[in-house]
Amino acid sequence: MEQEDKAYRELFTELSQYERYGVPMSIDGESASPMQIAAAHMVKESGGYMRDYIWDKDGHMEELHFHEIKSVE
Repeated sequence: MEQEDKAYRELFTELSQYERYGVPMSIDGESASPMQIAAAHMVKESGGYMRDYIWDKDGHMEELHFHEIKSVE
């Protein structure tokens, strides 16, 4: 559990830096804060989220989207 907590803290820290740089973030199409995204990762029991980076023409990150990965059974 301690390792998971560390991973979520690191994710929150990373996303907070993006937020400070003005990078909009979303999860499943809805605008989301670093805390909301980290919390969604914490409660996810199976599957996960795929990152989708949106770059501008100069190679700078414009947006960061997270999409839920759903398993097909």
